[in-house]
Amino acid sequence: MSKKTPWIFVDCEARGTSPVYGVLTEFGAVHYDTRDTFHGRLFEATPDPANPAVSIVGERVATDAEVAGSFAAWLYAHLGSTPPVFVSDNPAYDWQWIAGMFDRAGLDNPFGHSARRIGDFWAGLNRNWSDTQSWKRLRRTAHDHNPVNDAMGNVEAFEEILRMVSDSMAGP
Repeated sequence: MSKKTPWIFVDCEARGTSPVYGVLTEFGAVHYDTRDTFHGRLFEATPDPANPAVSIVGERVATDAEVAGSFAAWLYAHLGSTPPVFVSDNPAYDWQWIAGMFDRAGLDNPFGHSARRIGDFWAGLNRNWSDTQSWKRLRRTAHDHNPVNDAMGNVEAFEEILRMVSDSMAGP
């Protein structure tokens, strides 16, 4: 059996700036190698018409323990005992919500205490530390604040970045 890449691309939708003062409504995760997805829903939510990046929180549909347990089982089914690597558009935001969910559920965070930011990888490749956003044009799936779609678009963009790197290293 070949070793799979432990990259899990995650996107969170929430109301508020942090788990202390806000609510994680839902999140999406995509396993890089298989493109299998996980959709964790804690609350009914709709995008705020004034700002679609912000959720209007409705009725709770699952507990943190239920969703965190299902997510941990999904991760284990894809990676076994290999620790997953959290990859995100904005891991400073997304990771805190996932860590908070696992903490409230009384479970260890399978991702540990670190994450990878796509924009930093892109900026490093381009040797331009202020360009952390232009990679987003490489997404194919629309960025519509459905967290599964948003995570999938990030996978697609990252795959294109890796293809570009590979092509540039292949030479003429």
